[in-house]
Amino acid sequence: MKLSRVAGAASALSLTAALALGVPGVAHSAERASTPAYVALGDSYSSGVGAGSYDPAGGSCKRSTRSYPALWAARNAPSSFAFTACSGARTGDVLAGQLGPLNSSTGLVSISVGGNDAGFADTMTACVLGGDSSCLDRIAQARAVIQNELPAKLDDVYSAIRSRAPRAQVVVLGYPRFYRTGGLCAGLSDTKRKAINAAADHLDTVIAKRAADHGFSYGDVNTTFAGHELCSGSAWLNSVSLPVDESYHPNAAGQANGYLPVFDKAA
Repeated sequence: MKLSRVAGAASALSLTAALALGVPGVAHSAERASTPAYVALGDSYSSGVGAGSYDPAGGSCKRSTRSYPALWAARNAPSSFAFTACSGARTGDVLAGQLGPLNSSTGLVSISVGGNDAGFADTMTACVLGGDSSCLDRIAQARAVIQNELPAKLDDVYSAIRSRAPRAQVVVLGYPRFYRTGGLCAGLSDTKRKAINAAADHLDTVIAKRAADHGFSYGDVNTTFAGHELCSGSAWLNSVSLPVDESYHPNAAGQANGYLPVFDKAA
């Protein structure tokens, strides 16, 4: 669905609520056999919002069987698989509700988190519904949070993971750039698109640095999403879509071809 000033009845309030990378919830696990125990943490980019095929047991966390954690687990048959990633999770939600399955036997952990802390929903709402000036102002606010507040929050999460799973290989996944720049893109100016991409790069830089300082692997998904951004003609991300909460999230192809190969290489 091509971008416009936001289709029909979607208001700023409903778009903000639906875009939020959702409401944290509880985990479910599936027993496997063979490779080390795997725990998948994080927000909607890890739970698989936007890819469809959601496990009803996950409720509002919207955990998809097409998400990269579920795909990896199905392929590699870990000895256990705990899928606690949840739509809407911030760093505090990961600390409060997702770390239970971690223990000294955990062999592999994946996580994507930080986008909600930076104000993902409010930023995209401002950019889709407002002009260039309001979009750039909101992005500037988000980048201030990324620079000044997010590093300490990530440190808290990463330290907690290492404390609970001292032997695990931990893979931190970043976020893709949203847009192809240059040329026309219905609904968003090139100014907005460049600023959104620059903010995503800033977020990824901070996440990668904190991950490295904790001895974790970092997965740069821009290596796989290149050429598949919004307005590329072959997008692996949803634009403004219905249901609205799937907007600006990887679709099934983005999970399988964008995230999974990066995680597989780092794991």
